[in-house]
Amino acid sequence: MAHLKIKWIHSDIGCTKDMRDTIKSLGFKRLYEERTVKNTPEIRGMVKKVIHLVKVLEDVR
Repeated sequence: MAHLKIKWIHSDIGCTKDMRDTIKSLGFKRLYEERTVKNTPEIRGMVKKVIHLVKVLEDVR
């Protein structure tokens, strides 16, 4: 299964609670942290919701 490498690049201050919960559910704990997650439709939907806060670095296979 393919994976996505994402990085949290903008603070969630001023965002709604559901956006903060989405960042947390993606596994982020600190700003500028990188995570490798599975490339599933659910994960891509979460990334799309907070795309202004994260950066997709690469599609790891």
